[in-house]
Amino acid sequence: MEARQLGPLQQAMAACRRAWVGVALFSACVNLLMLTVPMYMMQVYDRVLTTSNIDTLLALSAMVAVGLATFGLLDAVRNRILARVGAWFERELGSPVLAGAIAEARRAGGGVSAQGLRDLGTVRGYFAGQGITPLFDAPWAPVFLAIVFVIHPVLGWIGLLGAVALFGCAALNDLITRKRLTEANSASVRTLNDADAAIRNADAITAMGMLPDLARRWRDSTAHSLDQQTSATDASGGISAAAKALRFGLQASMLGVGGYLVIGNQMSAGSIVASAVIAARGLAPMEQLISSWRLFVGARAAYQRLAELLERAPPDESGTVLPRPAGNVTFDKVNYVPPGVRLPIIRQISLRIAAGEVLGVVGPSGAGKTTLVRLLVGSLEPSTGHVRLDGADVTAWPDADRGRHVGYVPQSVELFRGTVRDNIARLGAASDEDVVGAAQLAGAHDIILSLPRGYDTPIGVGGVPISGGQRQRVALARAVFGNPALLVLDEPNAHLDGDGELALADTVRRLRERGCTIVLIAQRAGIMALADKVLVLRAGGVEAFGPRDEILRNLRRANLAPVKPDTPGRAVKAGA
Repeated sequence: MEARQLGPLQQAMAACRRAWVGVALFSACVNLLMLTVPMYMMQVYDRVLTTSNIDTLLALSAMVAVGLATFGLLDAVRNRILARVGAWFERELGSPVLAGAIAEARRAGGGVSAQGLRDLGTVRGYFAGQGITPLFDAPWAPVFLAIVFVIHPVLGWIGLLGAVALFGCAALNDLITRKRLTEANSASVRTLNDADAAIRNADAITAMGMLPDLARRWRDSTAHSLDQQTSATDASGGISAAAKALRFGLQASMLGVGGYLVIGNQMSAGSIVASAVIAARGLAPMEQLISSWRLFVGARAAYQRLAELLERAPPDESGTVLPRPAGNVTFDKVNYVPPGVRLPIIRQISLRIAAGEVLGVVGPSGAGKTTLVRLLVGSLEPSTGHVRLDGADVTAWPDADRGRHVGYVPQSVELFRGTVRDNIARLGAASDEDVVGAAQLAGAHDIILSLPRGYDTPIGVGGVPISGGQRQRVALARAVFGNPALLVLDEPNAHLDGDGELALADTVRRLRERGCTIVLIAQRAGIMALADKVLVLRAGGVEAFGPRDEILRNLRRANLAPVKPDTPGRAVKAGA
């Protein structure tokens, strides 16, 4: 398979191969240098103590010092390589994983979760930590056992039997804990996603005193995960303790058998200690694998979830850059059925909005108004049918390219960590003139200047708290930034006072004069005075669509009130 056909995760793993080869080479040197101490001990026992030669002791000590210094240097370099591989892996996949998580949320109709990024951090932590080094050291166990065989075959067979026993412990550990750890990891993911949702709704939870019940539900949902984790930890801990006792017993057996062989003049005293240390070093990676098995299982599960997430993510294809649209919008037999739901929220909607027109969308709660505009801006994909902007399907038009021509103020406004300027500029590079111009067009300039540091005031997570009305004005400035061809406003006056609503009406008028197509959802009659056409939705279908005055007159005759009357001081005139 060619590299260009691989997904981002497979490409990243392929790019890591050279680093893995380097780590393997350093591991080979590190493991060979681990023979320094046992060989030194054997020479001291067999040569220095029997000859009392100080020069030999000094020479051996100097060589050992060089060997140990080289060992420490190579081991440190190996750890640095692993740390950098982990950091590179997370940097390389951070953007695709974030894009995949957002695409997943779009398919699900909402509920953004950062689980993909948590999984990426888990895999990076495993790559960069000490849990992966036993995988590189374990292949050297046969080499160490072969050296023990050279020292004496009887000790070699003892070491080999110990290796088989430890391998059996590792296999048993996997057999007993795999299912439990997999279930525990899956349950942990679900509870963390529930916690994310709870934190996003902190205001409602606090206001209505829901925290005690929420905490109880969270404890109940985590009980199974904790039980499985505890059970797996108990089993793994028992096997790990047995493996440690087995390794100590193996060393003791080698010392005892070695002593018997020395008495029979079949080997030297130094060989006893050297063979015990070498065998212990050869078997240590297996014991470490058992101890770090939980880390391995967690990293493997996280890797599998990443692979599934990125496999479902849409390909990153820029495609042909289309010209700026005029703003003609077409809904062609559009239906939308959310995942896991049988009945459509949007049913057979077909309509056209000419460039430069203002469309007001009204209807009772649950009629599908917000879903309709999310389909229009491309954050949802129709189940059937097409939504087109100047003939181009909005879901086939690359987001980064299409988004330059679209402004959107969602019903629930979120601002990002950064300054006011960053948020208005959509987190990209922009001139001061363009940022200030967008704020002035949205009627937010004076409000922004009243903030502690003006346009440089930090907002969002950890920033200066601002009111709902201020947040909505900044979001409107962000939406009109770049002079969009299409502006979509979902109840943009929900948090605005009288002055704010007048500023919103002025913004809509000025954009209409520039030829911008505007689609707005409103619950108040005043803002509807700016509409050229009105669409009435009910139960996801079109109940009425046409010129504003005609539609509103027919609704009044039928004693239907699709929008709320304005409060005093909020009336907006339908001027050009």
